[in-house]
Amino acid sequence: MTATPADKPPRGLRDLDDLDDVFEALAHATRRHVLQVLAARNGTLTAGELHGRFAHSWPTTTRHLAVLVKAGLVTVSAVGRERHYRLERQRLGDVLALWLRSVGFDLLPSGRTR
Repeated sequence: MTATPADKPPRGLRDLDDLDDVFEALAHATRRHVLQVLAARNGTLTAGELHGRFAHSWPTTTRHLAVLVKAGLVTVSAVGRERHYRLERQRLGDVLALWLRSVGFDLLPSGRTR
């Protein structure tokens, strides 16, 4: 029996955590819209550019971005005084494929179904 470090749950539990984080992030229309905006803009925008696309307050924007970062769907990097947010397409695809497989939906490597 292989021991796992105390700070790292077994793979199955990590998969469940990944699914929970991603689906929590996708549960809100604004966060889905942020992902679509990032995708349409070559995957990267500054926090200010993202905020300018929405009618809500700055704190609301940053809360939505924090949920997306926590889920691993977006990464953030500092460039001078700006924060650049980048869409993590692979993470989104991997977690969605994991969920689809868990409900018996088999994806072919090309993304088509059987």
